[in-house]
Amino acid sequence: MALLNISLCSKLPPNPPLSLLHKPHPSSLSLQTQLKPSPNLFSPIAQSVAKVGFVALLSSSLFFVHPALAFKGGGPYGAESILRQANFKGAKLLGASFFDADLTGADLSDADLRGADFSLASVTKANLSNANLEGATLTGNTSFKGSKITGADFTDVPLRDDQREYLCTIADGVNPTTGNATRDTLLCN
Repeated sequence: MALLNISLCSKLPPNPPLSLLHKPHPSSLSLQTQLKPSPNLFSPIAQSVAKVGFVALLSSSLFFVHPALAFKGGGPYGAESILRQANFKGAKLLGASFFDADLTGADLSDADLRGADFSLASVTKANLSNANLEGATLTGNTSFKGSKITGADFTDVPLRDDQREYLCTIADGVNPTTGNATRDTLLCN
């Protein structure tokens, strides 16, 4: 900072521009004008790079699709999604997230829901007949009031005691895919 102060306070004359010190030779002027870059030299290159970048971004977005989009009628679920009376009958929804979703009256019968996340979801009056929920997550206030669970497989599904107690009162049937009885998978007495 001290150097800056000295140079600003100094009363020395400023250095003359280089163009005043050296007069160009007339033959070098034509060389200078020939070597002068065109202002639009990089414009076509920049446009090409931008186009390639856009195409690459667009094509890469087509390869990274959410698993829930892999079937007809799919979409981003969870985070307060409203999927009332949605039809997921027979859908393969392995590992799908229905976190905090409203699935009231949804048809999830015969669906493969292994490893799906139903944390905080409302599965009230939903049809889970013959659904495979092995390893699904049903934590929090997940509600099954009025749901049909005939033949559903709840193997390795962590449930609150009150959820398990309620589901055991309505549980019956055997899952046609796994061969497990619904009451056995819920660990009912």
